Amino acid sequence: MVAVAARRGVRDSATLRALRAVPRHEFVELADPLEAYADRPHAIGYGATISQPYVVGRMTELLGPKPGLRVLEVGTGSGYQAAVLAEIGCEVFTIELVAPLATLARSRLDRLGYGAVRSRQGDGYLGWPEAAPFDAIVVTAAAPQVPPALVAQLRPGGTMVIPTGPSDGVQHLVAVTKDVRGRVRTRRLEPVRFVPLVPADTGTTGPQRIPNRR
Repeated sequence: MVAVAARRGVRDSATLRALRAVPRHEFVELADPLEAYADRPHAIGYGATISQPYVVGRMTELLGPKPGLRVLEVGTGSGYQAAVLAEIGCEVFTIELVAPLATLARSRLDRLGYGAVRSRQGDGYLGWPEAAPFDAIVVTAAAPQVPPALVAQLRPGGTMVIPTGPSDGVQHLVAVTKDVRGRVRTRRLEPVRFVPLVPADTGTTGPQRIPNRR
C-alpha cells in the first residue's frame, strides 16, 4: 500500500511513515482485512467512504504535516485520516455530521491509541470556530465551492486541501492558501471523486463534543 502511494507521487517521509504505521484494516469492516490495503476506497456506511490510501497520502502531504501542526479535519468518517495526522504528531480536531459515524470513530481512535484527537459531531460547513485558527484544514468530502467559514478559520500562512465540484460531475482537489497578509489563493490540482459534503438540516441541533476516553 505504501509502495503504491510512493510510486504514484507521495514523497513526504512523515506521511509515508504514518501510512505504514496506522492499521488501516481497523478502520473498515471487510471480510478479508487485507482488502483494506488495496489502493481503492471502501464504503463505511451512511453514504460515506474511507478514501484510497494514495488520496489520503496526497492530501496529507499537501498540508505540510509536522508535529504540533494544528489541523482541522472536516468529515471524520472512519477516523483514518485523523489517525494518520495524529501519527505524525499533529494536533487534530475532527468534525463529522453523521452521529453514528462520529461515535464509532471516537471509540476506534481511543482504542487504537489516538485519544488525543479531539472530535465532535456537527456541521462541517461551519468548521470549529471556537478552536480556530488552524494551521491547516483538510476536507474529506466534496463541496460545490470552498466554504467561507473554513477560509475564515485558516490561520495566515496556512493551507486548506479540499475537493470541490458537483457530486455527479467533475471534481478536483483544490489547495487554498492564505498568506501572512490574509490574502487567499486557490490552486486546482488533480481530478478526484468524493462523496458530497452535506450541510446539516435546518432543524439539526448544535454541535456536540464527543468526549475523549484516554
